[in-house]
Amino acid sequence: MSKPSAPRRFFSGLWNVITRVRQALANILFLLMLVALYFLFTSGSPEPLPEQAALLLNPAGRVVDQRSPVDPLQALLAEPNPASHEVALRDILDAIDYAAEDDAINALVLELDNLVAVGISKTSEITTALERFRATGKPIIARGDYFTQDQYLLASQADTLIMHPLGAVALEGFSSYRNYYSEALEKLSINMHVFKAGEHKSIAEPFLRNDMSPGEREITARWLGQLWRQFVERVEQRRELAPGAVSAYVNDYAQRLASHRGDAARAALEAGLVDELMPHRASNDYVADIVGARNEDDQYEAVPFEHYVSRKRPLHLSPMAGDRVAVVVAEGNIVPGEQPPGSIGGDSLARLIGQAADAEGVKALVLRVNSGGGSVFASEVIRQAVLEVQARGLPVVVSMGSIAASGGYYIAASADLIYATPATITGSIGVFAAFPTIERTLGRLGVHTDGVGTTDLAGSLRIDRPLNEQLSSALTSSVEFTYRNFLQLVAEGRDMPVEAVDAIAQGRVWSAADARAEGLVDELGSLTDAVGAAGKLAGLEDFEVEYVRPPLSPRELLLQQLSRRAALWLGPLVRGQLPPGADMLWQPVRQAAELVSSLRDPGHLYMRCIRCGPEV
Repeated sequence: MSKPSAPRRFFSGLWNVITRVRQALANILFLLMLVALYFLFTSGSPEPLPEQAALLLNPAGRVVDQRSPVDPLQALLAEPNPASHEVALRDILDAIDYAAEDDAINALVLELDNLVAVGISKTSEITTALERFRATGKPIIARGDYFTQDQYLLASQADTLIMHPLGAVALEGFSSYRNYYSEALEKLSINMHVFKAGEHKSIAEPFLRNDMSPGEREITARWLGQLWRQFVERVEQRRELAPGAVSAYVNDYAQRLASHRGDAARAALEAGLVDELMPHRASNDYVADIVGARNEDDQYEAVPFEHYVSRKRPLHLSPMAGDRVAVVVAEGNIVPGEQPPGSIGGDSLARLIGQAADAEGVKALVLRVNSGGGSVFASEVIRQAVLEVQARGLPVVVSMGSIAASGGYYIAASADLIYATPATITGSIGVFAAFPTIERTLGRLGVHTDGVGTTDLAGSLRIDRPLNEQLSSALTSSVEFTYRNFLQLVAEGRDMPVEAVDAIAQGRVWSAADARAEGLVDELGSLTDAVGAAGKLAGLEDFEVEYVRPPLSPRELLLQQLSRRAALWLGPLVRGQLPPGADMLWQPVRQAAELVSSLRDPGHLYMRCIRCGPEV
């Protein structure tokens, strides 16, 4: 028998090596899964809560109404980073309320160093819960090294605010800046074709101008100014500062810092923004004396809020019985089809609304909206689902979060009542369509496009050809039709003449207070207020609240548990990673990518409020 050739022996050996590596990797992954399952089902026996402790409110990441799904493998292998972590607002509120009634919890401590974003709207709801906690006589202490503007607004609601002697309070005010591309598009020989309905639909301005128009500047300055006034009033009232003290601190910051020889912590202390300057050990001892208990590491005894709420929140292993109000969350960009939590899918949200209304015992529905809009088609699918619920005799109340504008207002307009937080941004009733053509760019490179089509519109959507006049006329008609339809449904939902709606529409952005004055919003209040109003509309005196989520398959339930367990394992590692402010460097790129990925309307028509994303 002849001996195999050298090449054959080489490739045979190589294949054996590849096979063994593949088998080894498969075995390793299998063992990792067994280990994960072991920890999931055997390490779940919780340690008893301390007999005496503080509730530690230490959110790491962004506070959201609805968490986005997390891949457990990514949670295990990716580098922990607060910028990519999400915290559910409901977990914070429930933890505070449970702690208020818990005799074992005798204080609340705010540690916000890893809080990336929360905003005024959600902070106002957290503040209300903190007031309920404070009413029990239990103290609230905030301690931190360095406070960003978002962190400080929440920290300022504490009874005592402690900062490190080398820390600072970084206040700058609110702003709304964006890039403008008119000159760049001209230099690149790109024709941007924009079709819009609404005089103030500012999404078109970056493509048509090199600066903000005077009208848009006036509108934006108004609602930004109203939000800033809310910010400073909350801080000044809680800190017992003179009116105007916060703005004066910001405007004179350079001079204040110079007068304290660059000592930012001392400048904040002298301005009354903080109560004490203490290094870590001293502030720990201060809190430990208030709590009256220490752990084995000599730190003040505390229970992190996410662990606490998971222990205190009742488990509903079977469907809830009795009368109740169902709460459905609509958070994110509105896009057609099926979407996971954290985005609004027209089909998936419409189905969830219908399922919530069909459940036995549900007497009213609250739709929590936190969205700047998106697809016209998907928004209409959701609105029709709301109308179907109302046709069954169930009242629908909308609770607006930080933003409920453009498409976000579209899906809210037909509700029986609309609640907005005092810091909600809404309105932006307008429609647009936009796309570029690059025939001039290609022409400069010597590239030309030519051919034939069977109709006058064939090939008219190619970006390498000039805009077809018929297509231009058709898009104009579609945008105008959709805008008129938008006005009509708002008029019907708000019981207003179409002309009155048109006068306050035109793509204009409104603050919550102005929106209420103009009739776009019924009341200013929290999600809790909206739930109470829904119960009253349904004639209920005693009812439960059900937070409706998409039903999960057994596989999805397993992955969800793995993700949560991974988050608990990696939670401590999140602390000490990139500072929250570092994420701001990538924010414009991330937002642009999210915007492009969300442009999936089948008719290429959108209701978006890009201006509604201020640095607040």
